[in-house]
Amino acid sequence: MYDNIPQFEVLPQHIGFIMDGNGRWAKMRGLERSAGHKEGAKTFRKICEYCADVGIKHMTFYAFSTENWSRPQKEVSALMKLFKEYLLEGDERTAENDIKQMRLKFIGEREGLPKDLLRLIERAEKTTAKYSHVTVNIALNYGGRAEITHAVKEIAQKVKDGELSVDDISQETVDNYIYTAGQPDPDIIVRPSGEFRLSNFLTWQSAYSEFWFSDVLWPDFTEEDVNEILFDYQKRNRRFGGV
Repeated sequence: MYDNIPQFEVLPQHIGFIMDGNGRWAKMRGLERSAGHKEGAKTFRKICEYCADVGIKHMTFYAFSTENWSRPQKEVSALMKLFKEYLLEGDERTAENDIKQMRLKFIGEREGLPKDLLRLIERAEKTTAKYSHVTVNIALNYGGRAEITHAVKEIAQKVKDGELSVDDISQETVDNYIYTAGQPDPDIIVRPSGEFRLSNFLTWQSAYSEFWFSDVLWPDFTEEDVNEILFDYQKRNRRFGGV
């Protein structure tokens, strides 16, 4: 648990984090890109736990996109190994997980992921399904357009099978078939590392999300940065198309 957490008048229900800048962080220090990803994984755990202690109920972390397969094979293999190490480490933190009550969900396409990683993902989701205090979505092999395509195919199959009428399809219907079904849309999306784009992250869900950009590279991201985001969020006037 963190001490001296500021008091916030308004908290977002859901924050999305684009974990960007690991490679540049490593390059600036003359290290392999994999070293940046390892440091970024430490930051992920730190920021995740701090947000939970602050009172954020839903978080989504962009870990690996459908486009990231085009990176050098050495880097992709290092990332897959890092994901496995994280999940194996989670198996050793059962008591702590019971206290924190964090439910893990992996959103994205399962096809193409290593079989041993898939087994660990399925086990982590099953083990933490009983928790309800915080939901942590890890976007792995994820793409916003691929997610929408997946939802459209599911809905089309329902229509084909006679279980759904075309006239009954609404935005709520699509909401029920995206990976984050049942969760609130992200109130704010955080993009560090000096970039100003979504990069195919939560394309459907971000229609009315606030955005927060920073030059800080993800491995250097701190709890103080989260506080700055939350204080800034309190000042936002969210009208959702109204006045």
